[in-house]
Amino acid sequence: MADDPIRITRGPGGEVEAEGPIDAFAASILHRAGFLSQPVLHATWHRLPFDLGTAWENEHAAFAAEMLTAARYPVTLGPGLRPDQPPSRACRSTTATPTRPPQPNSLNSARR
Repeated sequence: MADDPIRITRGPGGEVEAEGPIDAFAASILHRAGFLSQPVLHATWHRLPFDLGTAWENEHAAFAAEMLTAARYPVTLGPGLRPDQPPSRACRSTTATPTRPPQPNSLNSARR
């Protein structure tokens, strides 16, 4: 791993891309966070898919930065890529829980 950070930024065209010293393991982390790898002339371009919404892009860019940091890569995340709220995956489990469990008597009467 190099001392130069991996930079995750929003490019001039609005695309979210990762640049810097990206080795095979860092590329696999970026792929896990939703980044696509495209070979270009002398390198590989790592970017998120286009047109999936700013909130989605911010969440996945922040997730990639967290995973790369956990793997001890130096990372710089662009200021416009920080999510406004906590990730939505933490909220899904609370909304899927029923507020009131079904009554056992109503299940038995429905079977008869």
